[in-house]
Amino acid sequence: MANRMLIFGMGYCASRLADRLRAEGWEVIGTRREARDGALAFDDTPSVRAALQSASHVLSSVPPARDGSEPVLDHYGEAIGEAALQWSGYLSSTGVYGDADGAWVDESAPIGSGRRKARSEADQNWQDLRDDMHVFRLPGIYGPGRSPLDRVREGRSSRIDMPGQVFSRIHVDDIVAGVIASFEGPPGAYNISDDLPAPQHEIVAHAARLLGMDVPPLQSLEEADLSDAALGFYAENRRVANGRAKRLLGWEPRYPDYKAGMQALLD
Repeated sequence: MANRMLIFGMGYCASRLADRLRAEGWEVIGTRREARDGALAFDDTPSVRAALQSASHVLSSVPPARDGSEPVLDHYGEAIGEAALQWSGYLSSTGVYGDADGAWVDESAPIGSGRRKARSEADQNWQDLRDDMHVFRLPGIYGPGRSPLDRVREGRSSRIDMPGQVFSRIHVDDIVAGVIASFEGPPGAYNISDDLPAPQHEIVAHAARLLGMDVPPLQSLEEADLSDAALGFYAENRRVANGRAKRLLGWEPRYPDYKAGMQALLD
């Protein structure tokens, strides 16, 4: 069978993966809410099912809906479960681990205790769907056009002073590399994260210095006047371990820390 990837949800990461696979000779078909840019409309059931029948690989990057439902599993789960595939995957989130009070978490840590219960349920449901399922738990994602550098340039970055608070992150191209490495690796859950969890305020300061701009002042959460969604982000503190992906997939992040990743965005 030729290498044909069907991707549900042609968002930032999935589009980057599609570009890489097409450059390597793959046929890639994606879905969007509406048919555009060569993608199928998600609710064009006959066309999506036809693409699924001819696919060798299937990936979903679609998160749960606001009501907690899982659109891809609800509409196409049975067909995906029965399809004759060589590989299947789902882009999940390290948010499934909830708050770890700054401790390291690996794939053996329990999921479902945090604010993203719908995501945790989807993570488990995708794992249960097929024996060849690869679930990629992703932290904060950055890359071209979507990075601290862009936010600092646009004056949209605050530096929040929360002693002991750290976040993990990953460059989009390292996600792509992890997914591709898994084509020859065992199924299961994988944390795809860089090697250096770090405080948000250090990231913003480094971005400002790279750009030759003034470093924004440190602020408390109250002074920053963040949205409820952003406040939820700061309510969780964990360091994401990536050893399983390194051991079982032979994957290594090209950008092992935020400094390497942001420098590459400027080069």
